[in-house]
Amino acid sequence: MGSDDGGAEELPPPPPLPPNVVPIKADDVVKESPPDQPMKPKRSLVARPGLGRIGQPIQLLSNHFKVSVKSSQDFFHHYDVSLKYEDDTPVDRLKGIGRKVIDKLQHTYLSELANKDFAYDGEKSLFTIGALPQVTNEFIVILEDLGTGKTAANGSPGGNGSPGGSDKKRVRRPYQTKTFKVELRFAAKIPMGAIADAIRGQESENSLEAIRVLDIILRQHAAKQGCLLVRQSFFHNNPRNFVDLGGGVLGCRGFHSSFRGTQSGLSLNIDVSTTMIVQPGPVIDFLKANQKVDQPARIDWSKAKRALKNLRIKTIPANTEFKIVGLSDRNCNEQTFEWRQRNGSGGIDTVEITVYEYFVKIRGIELQYGSLPCINVGRPKRPTYFPAELCMLLPLERYTKALSTLQRSSLVEKSRQKPQERMSTLDEALKRSNYESDPMLRACGISIARNFTQIEGRVLQAPRLRVGNNEDILTHKGRWSLKHKKLYQTCSVERWAVVNFSARCDVRGLVRDLKRNGIAKGLKIQDPFDHVFEESPSMRRAPAAQRVDAMLAQLEKKLPDKPNFLLCLLPDRKNCEVYGPWKKKCLADLGIVTQCLAPPARVNDQYIDNVLLKINAKLGGLNSLLRIEVERTIPLVSKVPTIILGIDVSHGPPGQSDRPSIAAVVSSREWPYISKYRATVNTQSPKLEMVSSLFKPQGPEDDDGLIRVSLIDFYNTSGKRKPDHVIIFRDGVSESQFTQVINIELEKIIEACKFLDEKWSPKFTVIVAQKNHHTKFFQTGSPDNVPPGTVVDKQVCHPKNFDFYMCAHAGMIGTSRPTHYHVLHDEIGFTADELEEFVHSLSYVYQRSTTAVSVVAPICYAHLAAAQVGTFLKFEDMSDASSSQGRGHTSAGSAAVQPLPGLHERVRNTMFFC
Repeated sequence: MGSDDGGAEELPPPPPLPPNVVPIKADDVVKESPPDQPMKPKRSLVARPGLGRIGQPIQLLSNHFKVSVKSSQDFFHHYDVSLKYEDDTPVDRLKGIGRKVIDKLQHTYLSELANKDFAYDGEKSLFTIGALPQVTNEFIVILEDLGTGKTAANGSPGGNGSPGGSDKKRVRRPYQTKTFKVELRFAAKIPMGAIADAIRGQESENSLEAIRVLDIILRQHAAKQGCLLVRQSFFHNNPRNFVDLGGGVLGCRGFHSSFRGTQSGLSLNIDVSTTMIVQPGPVIDFLKANQKVDQPARIDWSKAKRALKNLRIKTIPANTEFKIVGLSDRNCNEQTFEWRQRNGSGGIDTVEITVYEYFVKIRGIELQYGSLPCINVGRPKRPTYFPAELCMLLPLERYTKALSTLQRSSLVEKSRQKPQERMSTLDEALKRSNYESDPMLRACGISIARNFTQIEGRVLQAPRLRVGNNEDILTHKGRWSLKHKKLYQTCSVERWAVVNFSARCDVRGLVRDLKRNGIAKGLKIQDPFDHVFEESPSMRRAPAAQRVDAMLAQLEKKLPDKPNFLLCLLPDRKNCEVYGPWKKKCLADLGIVTQCLAPPARVNDQYIDNVLLKINAKLGGLNSLLRIEVERTIPLVSKVPTIILGIDVSHGPPGQSDRPSIAAVVSSREWPYISKYRATVNTQSPKLEMVSSLFKPQGPEDDDGLIRVSLIDFYNTSGKRKPDHVIIFRDGVSESQFTQVINIELEKIIEACKFLDEKWSPKFTVIVAQKNHHTKFFQTGSPDNVPPGTVVDKQVCHPKNFDFYMCAHAGMIGTSRPTHYHVLHDEIGFTADELEEFVHSLSYVYQRSTTAVSVVAPICYAHLAAAQVGTFLKFEDMSDASSSQGRGHTSAGSAAVQPLPGLHERVRNTMFFC
């Protein structure tokens, strides 16, 4: 932890209602319209109000390649695909099998299918150009050599038995085949002319569906080349694309490729994409690297089971492919099964032997590691075992577990590409893809331009900032300096102490420099308590919670009063195990603001100044403000009471699907400021993206939802004014969820307002910010990244909806990724210029740094809030969840998720997450 990663507040008990706010009873809040009343009409996305004009024009190139198509009166015919085994059992796992079956179907029945080419999504949808001969088409398809384990430890020479599982005799076949029943049932027709509509910018439901078909064709094209498919990204098995991340994990570079409808027509968006794969080769070698052990005997097999599940392997010497289901309960030389063999009289004898004996004595295969568990490639109740040393991981097997900090850092460092390098890579990717050879694309009359799309962007002027002594400062390339400057509004640091969890640094020198630099910035910093609280060497190997309790016991014993602030020195820069328990104790139990840092070997003034920015913001100060904020000249915001909300949902890491998701809402306070925020946070069901706790009229007395608390705080800190404008920035939702945001989440926010005052009707603007997209911009004739303040709202944007790309930050490393802002709903009535400049300004109010950030500050804060509260839960014993003070969310039909500990009233209204 170089410094705090931020923080978040659990929902506090709501303050008393303001005098002129009349609450309504929970029973009066109607969640659904009664049957005799019409349902509220669904909101639709707002149309673009026009194009922005402010800013210096700049010529750019984008990684969108224009697509042209010949006009056609034909139709895509959509068929539902049903795959069953010969006994009419549905095939539940289509991935992998589905494409093999459909390929064999097309090859076997080409004439019966009128020589049609297919676009198959690998699951349950298939498309043709023109109709198949019949409405319903039924076929029998026989596949050979589906991995069946010819040398598995099981009950028959052909490998069809089941070790350790069923004792039923299974039929032995002369060769391995699988019979499928395939049914193609007509579902719908999509006019191919809808593609031309997309090119003309006339987006419709048909054009969206037609573009989906084109994307399916791209996936199928990549699948036939043997690529790993991850949504619309494709990865080739080429060692040149691999980077070693350590722990048996490789970063695999590939390409994203998808069709997009834009203002200038249809385009093919191609970008560099990266996924993680396991190191192909012996399973034991992967496990040793993954767990950082030097001997197979030291492998933790409970961890190995999680790491290996669902990976595909090849077994030796039979060279047969399987998917790993699990591990044997006992070791290879102990795990037994019943083996059936013919005797001399033509009958069958059943013998119980171990897997080790079977392979060594019967198969004649030498084994080194009989004391290791076996790999199960059968079924949980009918296992088929192989010794782990005979199993080889196949290439391009995805690694879906969470990366370590070192692996993540290595991935970022090794995947960076300068703009010119990325352009060359993308140009090569388009050539290598050879889309012109695809028969379906040819039949659609599709042709793809070879050149990057030329577009015109604009560079917005950076806002001026106001610091201490009413001094204005200029920014340069998205950065500014506070050297020799006073901070705008400073705090007092008094009654504070330093605790050291075994960090090796000059603590006295650090405190001296912190005080000297702080006073120079205008902070009132008293001397800390004389004693530096050092962790006892005997505690360094104790559990994290015990280390924290021991440190706090020291504080309580030696300090006369509870401190207002604690500076905490950690030994590890990232993922220090003490961090979560320490934050929880200080913020939830004691109400003490704390700043954590892991000092580098040499501490310079810049490092000290960055720490001071966070301390000042956490203790109630403001480091800098926008001049237009101070002068109240922000259009539609400064003259009308306006609250700004940032909403984000953080999910558990990969491989931990049971971890609750964490929803965070940050809200502006002390209007007309737009630089001060508070946070409220709650847990909800795992992987749930829509925020479930925005408004809960029938919740516990101290839990009315995240929004009500934010609105009351705004009222109490803004001169007893209710906000007439509510601007909502939402992070982390995909385009398919936009209508849910404005019809579910916005409706809950409106209900929260009505709950406080039935007659109160503020105006709402809802904006989604996306970083996870694949559009990049490059300066024409320059090797540098686009300058900070670059905005694009034409040519590669949506044909009719209100969206724009903003690159507010200075991209110093790699290629800048702009943020894609989508305005879903706008009752306030921003013009394109007003909103683009407002969003740009909000990238300069982030109190933790002296640089413009790539996405608006309220979303950054919401992300920090959710992430820090995640550390509260990370180290808690789940059995103690019921005794935690806090609120959880229970979704219909699911168990209650682990609740959050409520924050102490002394810190809940501070920017403790900063």
